[in-house]
Amino acid sequence: MSRIELKNISKRYAPGLPLTINDANLTIEKGEFCVFVGPSGCGKSTLLRMVAGLETISSGELTIGDKRMNDLPPAKRGVAMVFQSYALYPHMTVEENMGFGLRVMGSNKSEIDKKVKHAAEILQLTPLLDRLPKALSGGQRQRVAIGRAIVKEPDVFLFDEPLSNLDAALRVQTRLEIAKLHHDIGRSSMIYVTHDQVEAMTLADKIVLLRAGKAAQDDGSVAQFGSPMDLYHRPQNLFVAEFIGSPKMNVMPGRLVSAEADYAVVNVHGVDVKAAVDARAARPGDTVSLGIRPEHLLCGDSGEGAALPTTLHQMERLGNESLLYLNVAPGAPLATLRLEGHATSAEGAKITLRLRPDHCHLFDAKGQAFRRTVDLPA
Repeated sequence: MSRIELKNISKRYAPGLPLTINDANLTIEKGEFCVFVGPSGCGKSTLLRMVAGLETISSGELTIGDKRMNDLPPAKRGVAMVFQSYALYPHMTVEENMGFGLRVMGSNKSEIDKKVKHAAEILQLTPLLDRLPKALSGGQRQRVAIGRAIVKEPDVFLFDEPLSNLDAALRVQTRLEIAKLHHDIGRSSMIYVTHDQVEAMTLADKIVLLRAGKAAQDDGSVAQFGSPMDLYHRPQNLFVAEFIGSPKMNVMPGRLVSAEADYAVVNVHGVDVKAAVDARAARPGDTVSLGIRPEHLLCGDSGEGAALPTTLHQMERLGNESLLYLNVAPGAPLATLRLEGHATSAEGAKITLRLRPDHCHLFDAKGQAFRRTVDLPA
């Protein structure tokens, strides 16, 4: 097991070009499953490849198990990488593919056989050891690629979008297998790159959310680092609030009316809304943004929270739930309301939203979150 530390890590591909990774600081503890997630072009695969040694580090320091890795070649870092492409040798059997790396390293045959059979048992590949890759499904091929990494018994597993080539059903099945793999061999740390929020939320002990573009240059590439529920319930900024969660958080522009230690009052589309945040760092009249997740909205003419009148624009029925898209004000973005079960409202129906103080988030003009005074589940 090895602790991984990234200290002020930056990556610039050539002088004069913008930074791809800007001042990343992370600590991944022994045995943790850490997921890098973010929009296209944010540098998540680049950051993973720097840990692997496949990309040079422009500045900063990478340590694995207290040993500096910046100048060590990939083979000496104690890592094993599973790529988006399966990269299996088509003329080799499953057993030969899984043991190939050990043969190159000079391991003896009995040791290779033992490790391959153990990995095959973990991944339920034992009946397939004599097959060629062309006789395997996509999910089975990906498991072979994972098995090839397992036999090396690395300190760190690196996964670069390993499920992106699979269909929806196989993604779910293989995701569960990767979660079980981490549980079964929890001694190794794992870093996993994905653009899929479901993978990030379900697999990770810790999530690293990276931002792209100008914001990454101004504020650093890491928007927030923490547990999945931390990012979901306690976003540190507007980027995290809107990126994590599907459907995304409703964000409404407003102006601060007043701020006390336990709550703030914000005028949103002409309605005074109370939020359980400490916004005393701002002044009355300042521009702010109020956020609330679709499942935290209530509807009804009476009940807890401020009443915000809306009109139903469109509805999606998903069977177990319904998503209602609502006009809040002319020119304003649609608000999303998530309801359990089968909603029956017709287009154009008047719906009153209830915004409960305990579920409201508040962000300043720069998008930074004010501290919540009522905590949501960890």
